[in-house]
Amino acid sequence: MSRIGKKAIDIPDNVKANITNGIITVSGPKGELSATLFDDVDVQINDSSINVIPKSPDKKARSFWGLTRTLISNLVAGVSEGFIKTLEIQGVGYRAQVQGNTLQLALGFSHDVKYEVPVGIEIKCSKPTEITIEGIDKQKVGQTAAEIRRFRPPEPYKGKGIRYKDEYVFRKEGKKK
Repeated sequence: MSRIGKKAIDIPDNVKANITNGIITVSGPKGELSATLFDDVDVQINDSSINVIPKSPDKKARSFWGLTRTLISNLVAGVSEGFIKTLEIQGVGYRAQVQGNTLQLALGFSHDVKYEVPVGIEIKCSKPTEITIEGIDKQKVGQTAAEIRRFRPPEPYKGKGIRYKDEYVFRKEGKKK
């Protein structure tokens, strides 16, 4: 039995959900998202909650049970509250700034790194060493944060690079004479 799949998803008052042709569409104050449902699970929408039920007791249906529930829960949370990821930049001279639809990063290379902001994502730089990524699609927000981090991941000796706000970087001791 899936512990995650058993839980019902509460629908806030300002969010509406409906299913048409195997696609669930959730709309709320922040926007509208949709996802394709798997054939092995059944989704029931009540007045204030959504329940996911496997169609059969086999392994494949039980595998998609918890996954489907989590995906629908992320849709509901995205259109009602949205998702935020924060990145920190550490290093002398490392900084970021947003210019229109482009994030410009100075990361110690001979040139500035320019990153085009994807559609549906909003990037803010409150400080030159802090990047805030916001959006309604959890997958897009996480993917954008990972792509930006990939330009200069934190290194273990001095800790320089781009890291997530709560990320712990294991530090190594340098060579000794």
